[in-house]
Amino acid sequence: MAIQISCTSLKDLPHVVEQVFDISEGIVVWALDGDLGAGKTTFLQAAGKHLGIAEAIQSPTFSLVNEYRLPSGAPVYHFDFYRINTPEEALDIGVEEYFYSGARCWIEWASCIEPYLPVPRLSIHIRRRENEERIFEIERYE
Repeated sequence: MAIQISCTSLKDLPHVVEQVFDISEGIVVWALDGDLGAGKTTFLQAAGKHLGIAEAIQSPTFSLVNEYRLPSGAPVYHFDFYRINTPEEALDIGVEEYFYSGARCWIEWASCIEPYLPVPRLSIHIRRRENEERIFEIERYE
């Protein structure tokens, strides 16, 4: 069953991120989808800040994957599959090794690699409404 969280402005995003971390307890793979400009990267920037990641979180649109480090030194892998033509292209960079490594993985445009999404995972679909309002639909797959 999907949970919906409404966010009326960017200043509310840290509260949404806290709720998503609560919902995702025990799940390290987050699969994000939403239209272009829905706020996937902005959401992940807030999640990175919540985790204490020092680097600037930027979408890896051309490199497909960026790696960040938690204060503990543990890796966080951030994927963007907007530009791939087939789901199999994700296999070429070894996504399955990342997804099953136990490391936190954030996947933008997750629907582009649907056949290879791992379970367990947290699905986060972001819908854009008027102005800055966003609706986050969150579902656990276990």
